[in-house]
Amino acid sequence: MSNALIRWPGLGEYPELRHRIDHFFDEMSHGADGAKLAKLDVIEDDGKLVLRAEMPGIKPEDVKIEVADDVLTVSGEHEESKESKNGKSGKKNGKRFVRRELSYSSFTRSVALPPKVDPSKIEATCHDGVVEISVPLPETGSSKVVRITPKAG
Repeated sequence: MSNALIRWPGLGEYPELRHRIDHFFDEMSHGADGAKLAKLDVIEDDGKLVLRAEMPGIKPEDVKIEVADDVLTVSGEHEESKESKNGKSGKKNGKRFVRRELSYSSFTRSVALPPKVDPSKIEATCHDGVVEISVPLPETGSSKVVRITPKAG
């Protein structure tokens, strides 16, 4: 046996193995319920939090934004129609799918908000697959200290 190093060709010669490994890691990136975690930027700007969530391919009417117990949750899902032009399964507009991976996608993300945020003042817009949520921060005045003196009794 020779001690010479042999160059490994990598996964380029094994496209099916590469596909299976890519698919495995794609599945691992999903949340517990199968939804992908939306990529999120959180910016504090001029007395408000601005959250930008990536939701590619999801229409504004399919985005759901909820606040419960000081947690803001952004989610959305998109499902492509299963019907085809000629009614045959696996075909769309007279074309037969060899592989179809774009039929369903869902995204979700939850963020803890500071206490005392007024949910009725939260606003959201959607543009080019990015949902932008503006959360006005509550006034942070100095907390009043109350001294309590115990009485003998």
